[in-house]
Formats: sequence, structure tokens, C-alpha cells
Amino acid sequence: MILPLYIARRFIWLVLIVTLVFTGLLLPIDLMEQLRRLDGQDAGFGDGLRLALLNLPAALYQILPLIVILSTLALFLALARSSELVVIRAAGRSALRALLAPVAAAVLLGVAALIVVNPIVAATQAAYEREIAAFRTGLSSVLSVSEEGVWLRQGDAQGQTVIRAARSSLDGTVLFEATFISFDGSGSPTERIDAARAELADAQWLLQDAKRWPLAQSDNPERDAQSVPFASIPSSLTREGIRDSFGVPSSIPIFQLPGFIQQLDAAGFSGRTHRVWFQTELANPLMLAAMVMIGAAFTMRHVRAGGSGLMVLSALLLGFGVFFLRNFAQVLGENGQLPVMLAVWAPPLAAILLALGVILRLEDG
Repeated sequence: MILPLYIARRFIWLVLIVTLVFTGLLLPIDLMEQLRRLDGQDAGFGDGLRLALLNLPAALYQILPLIVILSTLALFLALARSSELVVIRAAGRSALRALLAPVAAAVLLGVAALIVVNPIVAATQAAYEREIAAFRTGLSSVLSVSEEGVWLRQGDAQGQTVIRAARSSLDGTVLFEATFISFDGSGSPTERIDAARAELADAQWLLQDAKRWPLAQSDNPERDAQSVPFASIPSSLTREGIRDSFGVPSSIPIFQLPGFIQQLDAAGFSGRTHRVWFQTELANPLMLAAMVMIGAAFTMRHVRAGGSGLMVLSALLLGFGVFFLRNFAQVLGENGQLPVMLAVWAPPLAAILLALGVILRLEDG
């Protein structure tokens, strides 16, 4: 029991070191990118640094598999150089048994990341998305989905309109059973319009079967209400703005994703992207285990055997290949070209089987 704990402890320590190295690399790069984005937005260095710090957890979380495979390579190269692998084999332990400790540590790391790190990343990513949206449009968000339906907001400092709809089209540009309530700059309601259908086109909402209540210009809005078959309302919203208001699935904690997906389906939006992300998060511990096995398959050799550089390069190429294959399959799953379960679970399972085959081929254990 002492030996597995020793190997697992060294592995976790290397993961922390590699994470700190990537933090030192990513933070200055992202800071420069944020300052470039905020150029001309009446923002300073402090705003860019705050955005970079908010975006950093998500960036590190995304490359966690790469951090794990680099830590695995460093671990087994160090064990090989110190001849500890020779001692482990001389003690009667096979390569597969020596590999159990880092694999178990990687799985536990993935579970911890899912339970603890994921909500932290979701909170920081949601704050980052809100601040970016505020810098771009002056509004924190233009769209939200709840159990009551779809909520939209449009306008500027002179006046805003709050929109609620029972359901919508997949891109949010067609609303059904919609209610529009307009407010002036002081926040007082000025008008309400109910419509059976509303479609966004050419910077305006085209309404069908609408009823208009003049809230500010009448002492009895119901008496002065008018019903018209067609009407239009100017809009500052665009198809791209509505789409971007969904943000990214990583801004939603893993425990809230199933309920949010149900709300998307009930509102008429497609929850496929969020389903793919949810399954990807569940498969993350398996992906980390695959990265450990890939790294170990090429480095569990004594340095005197030669060719260490080539083996490390092979492990890196294969690990990066699996990482990008998973991302590519994830995109195919989001686009509907692959079933969700196949797109998410096939890459890590294939990587584990491939690494296991390499280990059984190269090792005598």
C-alpha cells in the first residue's frame, strides 16, 4: 500500500507543478488578448486583468487532459532515471500493477474536478460572460430561460423593452404567446403588447394577432386597448446577439445542467450542445485515465534502453491527437452528425484500449 501511495503522491504533485507552469503561460497571453478586446471600450488595465483572471479557471480546466499527460510523462521519466521502475519490477510488480496508482489518482482527480472545480469554473465563466456582455452592449444579458418561458431584453439607456414568450424557435427569433412591456428611461412602464406570434426581421419584431395597451398615455389602459392583426416594434436585437446570449455550457454548474436542458426543451430551444457538454463532463475522469495510460505506455522503460526522446514525442503526439479527436467528436455531436453518447464516450474508451494494447505489447507484465 505504501508504494501506490508514493507514486500517486508524486503524480498529484507533478500535476500541481504543471498547472502552475500553464498558469504562468496562459495568464499573460489572455491578459493581452483581453486588453485588445477592450480597446476603445473605456476600460483600463485593471478591467483586463480581472477578465483574464475570471477566464483563467476555464482555460486550465479545458486543458486538464494535457496537463495530466505531461505530468505522467514527467513521473515515469523520473522513475526510470532513478531506476525506481527497475526496483519495482524486481520486487515482482508488473507494469500494469505499477500503473494502477497513477490511473486511480487521475480518476479521483477527474471526480474531484467534476464535483468541486466544475462549479467554480461555472461561476467564474458566468461572471466573465456577464462582464464581456456589459462592455459590449451595456447590458448584462439579453436572453434567459426559466420555467415560465423565454425572457428577452432590448433597448438602451433611453428605454428598454422586456419580452416574455411561452416558447420560441431554435434560434430565438420566432416567439409564441409573447408579451412586450416597454419602459422609459426612468423605469416606468409605457406600453404593453401581447401577440400570438412575433418574428425578428430587419431590426423589428413583426407581430401577429396583437393587442396593445397604452400604459402611460391612458388612465384606463384596458378601455383604450387596441387589437390589430399585424403590428411591428423596433428592435435592437439581432440573431447573432440572441445566439451569443446563451453563453457557453461551461458557465452552468454540472448539477444544474439537467434542469437547464429540460427548460431549453420546454422553451423550444435545442439543448443538444448542453447535452454533449454534460456527457463530456461525466466522461472526463475516463479521459484523464486514458491520458495517464498513454503517457505510461511509452515511458515505462529504463533510460538505458535508449530512444527516450522518440518515445516521449510519440506519447505527446498520441495524447494531443486523442485530445483533439475528442474535441472534434464533440463538435460533430453538437452539430447532430454523431449520436451524443458515441461522440463523447468513444474517444476516451478507444484511447484506453489503444494504450492498454501498447502496454501489453511492450511490457512483459
